[in-house]
Amino acid sequence: MKLLVSDNLSQAGIDILKNEEGIEVDVKTGMSKEELIEVIPQYEGLLVRSATKVRADVIEAATNLKVIGRAGIGVDNIDLDAAGKKGVIVMNAPEGNVITTAEHAMALMMSMSRNIPQANSSLRNKEWSPKKFMGVELFQKTLGIMGLGRIGSIVAERAKGFHMKILVYDPYIQQERAEKLGAEAVELKDLLQRSDYISLHTPGLPDQYLLGKNEFDMMKPGVRIVNCARGSLIDDDALIEAIKSKIVAQAALDVYTKEPLSPDSPLLQMDEIICTPHLGASTEEAQEKVAIAICDQMIDFLKYGNVRNAINMPSIDAETLKEIQPYLVLGEDLGLLASQLIEGPILKVEIQYNGDIAGLTVEPITISVLKGLLSRSIDGINMVNAPFIAKERGIQVQESKSNEVHEYTSTLQLRVKTKNGGRNITGSIFGKGDPRIVKFDDFFMEAVLSKNMLVLNNMDVPGVIGNLGNTLGKHNINVAGFHLGRLKEKGKAMAIINIDSPPTSEALRELRETPNILSVHSVTLKNQ
Repeated sequence: MKLLVSDNLSQAGIDILKNEEGIEVDVKTGMSKEELIEVIPQYEGLLVRSATKVRADVIEAATNLKVIGRAGIGVDNIDLDAAGKKGVIVMNAPEGNVITTAEHAMALMMSMSRNIPQANSSLRNKEWSPKKFMGVELFQKTLGIMGLGRIGSIVAERAKGFHMKILVYDPYIQQERAEKLGAEAVELKDLLQRSDYISLHTPGLPDQYLLGKNEFDMMKPGVRIVNCARGSLIDDDALIEAIKSKIVAQAALDVYTKEPLSPDSPLLQMDEIICTPHLGASTEEAQEKVAIAICDQMIDFLKYGNVRNAINMPSIDAETLKEIQPYLVLGEDLGLLASQLIEGPILKVEIQYNGDIAGLTVEPITISVLKGLLSRSIDGINMVNAPFIAKERGIQVQESKSNEVHEYTSTLQLRVKTKNGGRNITGSIFGKGDPRIVKFDDFFMEAVLSKNMLVLNNMDVPGVIGNLGNTLGKHNINVAGFHLGRLKEKGKAMAIINIDSPPTSEALRELRETPNILSVHSVTLKNQ
């Protein structure tokens, strides 16, 4: 079997591949897309870091490709949909760089506090101005961590060594987990108002910022910001204005909305901002760890068929996968849908399989539901680690089966419970693979799942649908489908609306202020 390494990889990983009997390795770095397309048909495996862009045209040309391995966690450079449709497994190495990234966040925090880059630059310019670079201590300052995943947890542990007080905002964790780290779990507004430092460790958010003008306006004056997570989490223009208005004293950034960062970026014109070129995972130790991990995983798959840390499919045999594939998609989408409609940490997940589906292998479907539920809060969530992370977070998972058939041949019922309530969603597969919602809480319907949707609760009175259409039309949002469920005439109703593009925050605000509309949620699904 032939494997291509198209990006620079630690020699420790290369040696593992070269010493493995039955694996032939070619290392060809710096290829153009055309060169990669020309050679890729020869290979069963492709190993990349971030430089190689494995887009749909590359995957389409890969007639023998079985697996793509990413030496690291992020897979933004790989077209997961194209790989999935082609039957190519995409796997990553999510554990290798968590310590390195957390340490870089701490390094930026300290560099910012003591003005180290600016002072070094001044000294090299033959200036001696110690008073110009007066700093601040971390000791007894309050650090607000947004996202208590693996990296955020390590930052919390390291910051405790500096005797910092730790606040945590993460709507998907329980208070007990924060307390184990010596942190206080708080709401977003509380964290913004109390923190002297804020460090971001969350996945990217679809079509919105985690920190924009409204959030900066709530912050404690003199706050310092660190971002080693995703560039899209911060509104750069709002950050610059917050610095100019003295709300934010300093910021230290390692990630950007567009990379590489343009030399003309206004971020580089601000003395109060430290910028590094995405160094979060750039240590010798981290690169060696991820190289060894991904090489071991690819050998294990190519020689023995074992799948670990898969991003786009579960760790099951091909025959079973084919049988349950539509329910894997349905399960993940129901989980992702529920995650965008609940408030507070998840306490319990109940999944019931009814009808013919109860006779299938449902464990991977349960995992796909958990993957969908956790994907918005956990970076690098996949079919392998989802159950372990759910257990780590204290989420109780209950699976049940019933062979009894009601209106539909097979249904998947998902109940998600939080301390603030929960959701109850039932889905089914129509025809040869068309996923639908057939019941939402108490409302029966047959709603199509699409990439962009609005979920509304409203009073069943005249004029609601007309006002809704007017508002969506005003904001140039096209309606692709409308599905309504109600309990009784002139009572409460629920609508699921398929739309061609996500709504703006202004459109959502207007919808929520519309008479007789009780609640509006914007939902984005990945599998549709």
